[in-house]
Amino acid sequence: MDGLLSKLRSLDAYPKVNEDFYSRTLSGGIITLASSVVMLLLFVSELRLYLHAVTETTLRVDTSRGEQLRINFDVTFPALQCSIISLDAMDISGQEHLDVKHDIFKQRIDAHGNVIATRQDAVGGMKMEKPLQHHGGRLEHNETYCGSCYGAQESDDQCCNTCEDVREAYRKKGWGVSNPDLLDQCKREGFLQSIKDEEGEGCNIYGFIEVNKVAGNFHFAPGKSFQQSNVHVHDLLPFQKDSFNVSHKINKLSFGDYFPGVVNPLDGAQWVQHSSYGMYQYFIKVVPTAYTDINDHIILSNQVISFSFPLSGYTFS
Repeated sequence: MDGLLSKLRSLDAYPKVNEDFYSRTLSGGIITLASSVVMLLLFVSELRLYLHAVTETTLRVDTSRGEQLRINFDVTFPALQCSIISLDAMDISGQEHLDVKHDIFKQRIDAHGNVIATRQDAVGGMKMEKPLQHHGGRLEHNETYCGSCYGAQESDDQCCNTCEDVREAYRKKGWGVSNPDLLDQCKREGFLQSIKDEEGEGCNIYGFIEVNKVAGNFHFAPGKSFQQSNVHVHDLLPFQKDSFNVSHKINKLSFGDYFPGVVNPLDGAQWVQHSSYGMYQYFIKVVPTAYTDINDHIILSNQVISFSFPLSGYTFS
C-alpha cells in the first residue's frame, strides 16, 4: 500500500517548494492523474469531432423547371425470360416512353442465377445491317428487299424488314400480334423458337432511364406495350403462354448520382409470386437533393423520403 501511495505522490506535477527541496503530496498526485485522464478524453473527443464531419440538413423549395430525373435500376427476374420483358415509363403530363431500350442491358441467367449471356437492347429492336431473304432454300442478304408491314405501315414506302419492325408498326397502330408464325419476318428469324430456347431462364435487367420531374410511374412487364382506347395494354399473345411469373428482387434502385449518406430503401427488396398471375407495386416519394461537402463541392441528386402514396415522385411497379 505504501508503495502505491508513493507512486501516486511521484505523479504530482505541481509540487510545493519548501526552501531547498520539493514536497510532493498524495493529493497532488491524484489531481495530476485525474486531470491527465480528463485532458486525454477531451483530446480524443475533439479529434473524433474533427475527423467525423457532421451533416446538416436544410429544406428549401425546388424552383427548377424542365430538369430530368435519372433512375438507376438493377432488377432480377428469376423466372421471366429477357426476350419477354419490356420497360415503360409515363407521367401525368402525358409523356410516354414505351419499350425503352436506350442504356438498358439484359443478362440471361439460369435457374441458379449464373449469367448465360449479356446484351444491350438496340434502339427500336435488334436491327440487322442487311435484310435476309430466302433464295434457293438458303438465307441471303438482299439490298432491295422491303418487307411487308401487313397493313400497319404509316406510308406506302415503309418497310418492315425484321420481326421487331412489324411488332413496332403494330404497336403504333394499337394492334396485337396474335401469331408470329404468320409473319414472314418473325418466322424467318425464329421468334417463337428463341422464346422456347429461353424457357426456364431468368433475366437480370439493369441500366438507367431519364424522365421528367413530375409524378409518374415506370414498370417492367411482359410483352410489348401499346395504347388502345386510351388504355395502356401489353401484348402477350405472341408468347403463347398461359401465365407469367414476375417474382423479382431489386438489387439496386436509386434516383440521380450517388452522394455520401444516401439511403436507397428499396435495395434488396424482393417479392415472390405464388399465383398464376400477379402484379406488385411500390409507391415512393422522391425529392431533389443538393449535397455540399466541406470543400464546397456540390452534388445534385435525389433521394427517397417515404413510401406513402406519391403526391410527387415516381411509382415503380
